[in-house]
Amino acid sequence: MTEGKNIKQKLEYLGLDLNKIPKRVINFEPLGYVPSKVGDEKQFRQYKYVDVNDIQILLSPTTRLDSAQEKYRRARPLAEYLDNKNEENILKYTTFLQMLKNMSIEEVEKVGEEQKKLNKKIPFKIKYEGNYLWQIYYSENRDKYFMLVPTEDSDYSTFFYLLKKKIEGKPEKIYVPIKDAVYSTKYLKKSEFEDLENYLWLFTKDWPLIYEVYDKEEELTICILGETEVYDKIKSTYKIKLKNKKEATRFYKLLKAMFILQTELPQCFQFRTDISKNGDIDFYIDGKKIEYETIIEWLNYEYELGTKRKNEANKLIVENNKKYENLKQEVATLEIEYISKEKQISTFLECKKSFFGRFKYYFKYSKKANKNKIEQKRNQIVEETPKRQIKNHVKVEDKEDEEEKKSNHTIEEIIDLYKEFIEIENKLKNLLMDINATKLKRKNMIKKIENATAFIEEIDNHKKSIFEFWKYSNKDEMKQLPEGEAEEINIIKKIVKVFDYEKDLEKFGQTMDKMQRKILNRDELDSIYLTTTNLLDILNKVKTNEITPKEIETSLKEIKKEAIKEKELTENEEFDIFGGISDDSRKISKIKDTKHREVKRDKYSILEISKNTKQIGYKLALEKALDHIKNAISKTVVPEDLSVYKAFVDEKLVPKKINVFNINPEEEIKQVMSGKNNKVYFYKINLKQGTNAVDYTNIIFYDNLNKTLPIGQDLSTKILIDVSKLKLQIKSKDIFKMIYFENEKDDFSKASIKNIMVVEYDLVDKEK
Repeated sequence: MTEGKNIKQKLEYLGLDLNKIPKRVINFEPLGYVPSKVGDEKQFRQYKYVDVNDIQILLSPTTRLDSAQEKYRRARPLAEYLDNKNEENILKYTTFLQMLKNMSIEEVEKVGEEQKKLNKKIPFKIKYEGNYLWQIYYSENRDKYFMLVPTEDSDYSTFFYLLKKKIEGKPEKIYVPIKDAVYSTKYLKKSEFEDLENYLWLFTKDWPLIYEVYDKEEELTICILGETEVYDKIKSTYKIKLKNKKEATRFYKLLKAMFILQTELPQCFQFRTDISKNGDIDFYIDGKKIEYETIIEWLNYEYELGTKRKNEANKLIVENNKKYENLKQEVATLEIEYISKEKQISTFLECKKSFFGRFKYYFKYSKKANKNKIEQKRNQIVEETPKRQIKNHVKVEDKEDEEEKKSNHTIEEIIDLYKEFIEIENKLKNLLMDINATKLKRKNMIKKIENATAFIEEIDNHKKSIFEFWKYSNKDEMKQLPEGEAEEINIIKKIVKVFDYEKDLEKFGQTMDKMQRKILNRDELDSIYLTTTNLLDILNKVKTNEITPKEIETSLKEIKKEAIKEKELTENEEFDIFGGISDDSRKISKIKDTKHREVKRDKYSILEISKNTKQIGYKLALEKALDHIKNAISKTVVPEDLSVYKAFVDEKLVPKKINVFNINPEEEIKQVMSGKNNKVYFYKINLKQGTNAVDYTNIIFYDNLNKTLPIGQDLSTKILIDVSKLKLQIKSKDIFKMIYFENEKDDFSKASIKNIMVVEYDLVDKEK
């Protein structure tokens, strides 16, 4: 087709006669547009249904990525680009013809099909695949829409679609994003939109996208889309719709209240999120759902709870202060007693150095005299110790009892109350630390006194006669006075490392791969590979003795069909007579970015499947493989604590089976979300270091005859566990929701809510 015929055909498709252009197409009115200084060209904030006849067209010798200021500064009305009579517009006219030449009718038709769908339904995620091609702007000064067409781009499908519709002249609305737009103030202030982004980030750890969406009747809905963690780093999409000012204001106030509480008092308030049955987001704290309609009631409950906790802490301070004073008095008494005994021992050690000193000590110290002195000191301490009363705390309680109870309480009052409670709680913690330290000091003093008493009693045992005492005192070696126990305060518990699959999986996989290459033989590795295929169910039936001859026959027929299909075997050809040696070993393969020359394991050769394989031989091969699997699992252990996950749609976890779990919970959930059933069973097992399991590392999928296989876990995040060998105890049960799209790539994909039933297990012990 010649260039002229090509352009003529496209003009006919558009319905455009360059010698007779409808005025509605080329009419242009001043726009008075002032490009926004705060608008983000990369993010659309507004989506609207706009009549094609209300959109003026300007062309600009720029690219789509240029700023709105630059595109608008250089833009000229469409009429100048369609003018082939005036000499000053010839270059523009040539540019239009070149654009027409590059136009794809198929792409324009695709835009039309997309708009037909958009006229029936707004996508769940608001945006759609071709939205970035629309360069529609709005001039608030003149209340006019216009399209800026960058002539230096390569895709003009949206421009020619709009031009075609304007030529047709029929009233028709298109759903488009408005470029360079800022949020209106119809429902919320501009600053409140920024606040919403910050608030939602705090609770979801994900920046939301906030759109203003106008329907065909120009009714506004604020749509907020984002992702939030619903369970163990598993994230779900959410969508919030605020259809009027009342809904928007309430939602804003709810988020603001929670944001203030969590940022001001993070040790007291930590809100969690979940997906609601409508696909928006719910907030919870301590199992309670927080809603604007009930927030006043909840604030009153928290105020009462905080007051109760503060009063209890005050009472504990009073009680523990009394204990502390008694302990200090007791320790002081013990110190007097110990000092007295220590002085006596020191005097003895000094006196025994001389002849007259020994006689002096012998006649000076008697048990009765020492006892009277200690009693006098004790009485003196009791009389001198002031009777302390914690009057301040009693006054606080009395004051609170006398306060007139308010019907409702504000966020400010909650914060003041809990800050006061935290201060009192810290005092209580410090007081308890002082008590523990004093108890330890008392324990040490009692021990020291016992040691000193034993030492003195031994001296006194030799004071029956002056000669025996003389002989004892004259000994060269004396027993040393043992010390009490060392004081230990603020003992920090051992910090246990928590496995994070995003950060730790690479190192974990390398460790497991090295271990499995070292301790597992080829038969065991081959047999473990079978569990990665569709043979795991039949292997489990063999394990539990639930297999029937009919099931063996059916399975054998299926695997033979697969072998014939994949290997293109003839009826008389046996399967793979070369075993692991084949020409494939010379081929170069890649795992991620690392090359290797290893052969992928093959289930047919592992089970020795051929056309002549009988049922009995097939069953024996399965039983043999099962023995190897059990041996492999019993030989390998996980090197650290970690959690593993298993998801089912129509069944539950069977303890008798060998199960394939996943270290990555997100990947495990994705595998079962596509079913029609909206209920999913999700199991989590917290494995301990040393638990038997085989990890699906690289060596499970490839042999390593050429010693070129990369070390790690690059092909799967799964792990094989014999649940029958574990003693499990339910730790918790939970439920959360997720939004699932039938086709993530389809803007109009149906979204459904999945209910995830979670059961978490702790590992109590392993069977020996």
